[in-house]
Amino acid sequence: TTAFFARTFNDHLLVIWKGVEQEYGKILGLLRVIDLSCNKLSGEIPQEIASLHELITLNLSRNMLKGSIIKEIGQLKALESLDLSTNNLSGIIPESMSDLSFLSVLDLSNNNLSGKIPLSTQLQGFNATCFAGNSRLCGDPLNKCLGDESPKLPNNGGTEIIVESDEELFEPLWFVTEMIAGFLVEFWGVFSSLLISRSWRHKYFQLVNKLGDWIRLTMALETVKLQRRLRLKD
Repeated sequence: TTAFFARTFNDHLLVIWKGVEQEYGKILGLLRVIDLSCNKLSGEIPQEIASLHELITLNLSRNMLKGSIIKEIGQLKALESLDLSTNNLSGIIPESMSDLSFLSVLDLSNNNLSGKIPLSTQLQGFNATCFAGNSRLCGDPLNKCLGDESPKLPNNGGTEIIVESDEELFEPLWFVTEMIAGFLVEFWGVFSSLLISRSWRHKYFQLVNKLGDWIRLTMALETVKLQRRLRLKD
């Protein structure tokens, strides 16, 4: 079993926080930092760390930790700096990491992480070096994952043909199908009403005749106006 101890120091402590060395003395008890870097720690990251909701900095870099990053990492809402670099961590980056809205320093380099980096403005805002050294990791800001781009096939003429994905092909097809279906429903609704009701049919043809007369009258008036304008120009 692994035991964790809390101890109050009256001495000075040098802490590397966000890449800057800071020395703490009398206010050491107010520091919300865990820095266990550069040790020979092994095993997996304990899930209990996720219960430290006031934690600001977590540095477990340069150890021999294995296993995956705990899925509950997103519960550390106050976390500003996370360094898990140079370990043997594997698996994917948890989706919950995108919930760390205050995270300004991140280093997951030199591990065995794999899969796609979760999409979020928080994680995509970091430099690619923060994820370097993970050969099976992909996605922005690293190289694109397989399947993110439409495959290209050369045709007989030597030019490239872009093969669209199924979703790209079926989206416009569904749109056209829905439009046709809606038109048919409306058409048969009106047409069936005309067939059933004689009074509706009579009113419908009256409306069509009036509409035709209005169109002819409007066109005649516009023609007269156009002729007058041409005469004035001459």
